Amino acid sequence: MPPAVELKQALASRTGARRTETQMPTRKVGSERLESADTARAPRRARALSVAQIHERILAAILEHRLLPGTQLVEERLAAIFGVSRTKIRQAIARLTHDRIATVYRNRGAFVSSPTVAEAREVFEARRLIEPWLIRRLAATATREQVGRLRAHVALESEARAANDRRSIIRLSGEFHQHIAEMVGNSLIARTMRELESLTCLVIILYDRPHVPACPYHEHSDLIDAIERHDTEEAARRMVEHLNHVEAALDLRQEEAREVDLEAAFA
Repeated sequence: MPPAVELKQALASRTGARRTETQMPTRKVGSERLESADTARAPRRARALSVAQIHERILAAILEHRLLPGTQLVEERLAAIFGVSRTKIRQAIARLTHDRIATVYRNRGAFVSSPTVAEAREVFEARRLIEPWLIRRLAATATREQVGRLRAHVALESEARAANDRRSIIRLSGEFHQHIAEMVGNSLIARTMRELESLTCLVIILYDRPHVPACPYHEHSDLIDAIERHDTEEAARRMVEHLNHVEAALDLRQEEAREVDLEAAFA
């Protein structure tokens, strides 16, 4: 279990949701009633958050390492943070659980998932089956506009690397693969890829090696080059190599079930 995470700070929206958005401007009409009414209406806007919006904000916090694997998702605290009912929080957590991003333990509650070594390897096995097919499809039909969007995204990745912003690097790297899935247009596979990308981020958080890049900086650009040339086989080959490099950068040597020597642990 990682150190306790301050949920309110972790769930602050990266899209710039500011306090001023929940405050009505003071109306200069000399009436305190209007100002009081404006203040009273602010919580209603917070309560208007949908289950989907709550789910997206929690997911973003997980993918950006603001909520770490093993963090408990306490319904009461989340309800207070978002200004919604516990029912909505429960529904949002149910979505995360369905996608394996959260795990519910009986009599303990919901926690951000902590994939095992075996599960981590399964994630990459699944990706090696799906993503070569995806990139073949995209390379066969890619438009100039799609290629431009991918290059613009890689430019954002480069900015994050220049700033040494590891959270953004991991998030943007995952979004690159999600963009490819969405451009192909198969909604079922795009949803599957979203789950796999989220799990990959959790795996990287748990098993990355310090000072070893989880995603080599030039490989996304190489993939785009193959897509732009409509070279389907080259794109598929580079995708497999890329996924192999990402997995190889992780430390997946830990044994899953290992008996702990208590005397040695407390020596």
